[in-house]
Amino acid sequence: MQSGGWMMLPILISSVVALAIVVERFWTLRPSKLSPPDTLNQVRGWLRKGQLNAQRLNALREQSPLGRILAAGLANARHGREIMKESIQEEATGVVHDLEKYLATLGSIAAIAPLLGLLGTVIGMIDVFAAIMIHGTGDAAQLAGGISQALLTTAAGLVVAIPAIFFHRFFVRRVEEITVGMEQNAVHLVDLVHGDREAAPEDNAGGKP
Repeated sequence: MQSGGWMMLPILISSVVALAIVVERFWTLRPSKLSPPDTLNQVRGWLRKGQLNAQRLNALREQSPLGRILAAGLANARHGREIMKESIQEEATGVVHDLEKYLATLGSIAAIAPLLGLLGTVIGMIDVFAAIMIHGTGDAAQLAGGISQALLTTAAGLVVAIPAIFFHRFFVRRVEEITVGMEQNAVHLVDLVHGDREAAPEDNAGGKP
């Protein structure tokens, strides 16, 4: 902070926010929590045994985001295949929105941090040239120190931006993978309810026959 000047403050704040988002998303975007592998098998067992009721639907809804999607479809299954699919899509939209929470902020930090660093460098260089105009270029060591101090903000901005870009793309990819898995489970459930597939125990939870 002392070496880079006041422009280091927004860069430091950006780094703290980015770190908080990364930690929170790592904790939240756990596939085992969002899409438990045994959820579809559990629903399949209820359907085969005729044990599906309002209490089990509520338990399924509270269990996980995947459970919310499947419960929305099961609650409207009696209205036909298309209505069931529409209710699943509506619930899935809200789930995906929750999965993408804070990712836009992380992407913005990745884009803004190097610009803040560049701005700090430009301001520092302006100060250096202003000092040259007043005192001349007689003291090379002082001139080099001023330039070095001006470049610190660019380095700091890149140190924040590079990990932010990496983790933003990492989490976007993870959300896509989780979303695809949930979609496969939902499609499989629709087929089970409306008779296109048998509720057989050998079917896997990923929605593949």
